[in-house]
Amino acid sequence: MKLIEIETDKKRFLPLLLLADEQESMIDRYIDRGAMWALDDGGIKAVCIVTDEGDGRLEIKNIAVEPQYQRMGYGRAMIAAILGQYADTHTVVSVGTGDSPLTVPFYEACGFRRSHIVKNFFVDHYDHPIVEAGKQLTDMIYFKREM
Repeated sequence: MKLIEIETDKKRFLPLLLLADEQESMIDRYIDRGAMWALDDGGIKAVCIVTDEGDGRLEIKNIAVEPQYQRMGYGRAMIAAILGQYADTHTVVSVGTGDSPLTVPFYEACGFRRSHIVKNFFVDHYDHPIVEAGKQLTDMIYFKREM
């Protein structure tokens, strides 16, 4: 597996990015200010956008794995690759997600711990209800991990 930086034409990955953040206008808020990475393993298996939030802090804004490769370790491999990429320059990485039985256990298994909650994030910032695993998401749960 190889981590490669995507520096141009990031929107070509929009269908994949929309798996993790289903509103394009929200992706538009961070796609150009973030570094975009792809995990290549005989083809692109996953993508991730991270932003530098200052003071040694990174935020994962979007991480998505091609559907046919989900539950095969590519998400964890992407997290590990991102942590390795920034280990010498940053001290903390955070990620925000909905309170979903699909994503919360994933981040916890990757060593992230709950940090804080942004109430009504999905209600206030999306133009339609966001539903995951049969549950409407309302609050954004932030997780963080020391590098």
